[in-house]
This record gives sequence, C-alpha cells and structure tokens, in this order.
Amino acid sequence: MMYWIYILIISFLTLVLFIEFFKEEKWINQVALAMVLITFVLRILQIK
Repeated sequence: MMYWIYILIISFLTLVLFIEFFKEEKWINQVALAMVLITFVLRILQIK
C-alpha cells in the first residue's frame, strides 16, 4: 500500500514539474527542471 502511495505522489510531482517545464522560458531553469524530472521518472520506473 505504501508503495502505491509513493508512486502516486511521485507521479503527481512529475506532472506538476512537466507542466512547469513547458511554461518556463529561461533555458537555464528548464535545464534544472529537466534534471529533477529525470530523477522522478527514474523513480517511477524503479530505476535508481
């Protein structure tokens, strides 16, 4: 049960960051968001 809650929270954060990634106009901030998104996607896929 805790596993699915964890996946749900990470998925929600990934969605929020993904939306913010496309709204951001400065490329340096996009790079920072991309690095965070990569780690979240890898955690969802269980690749650490």
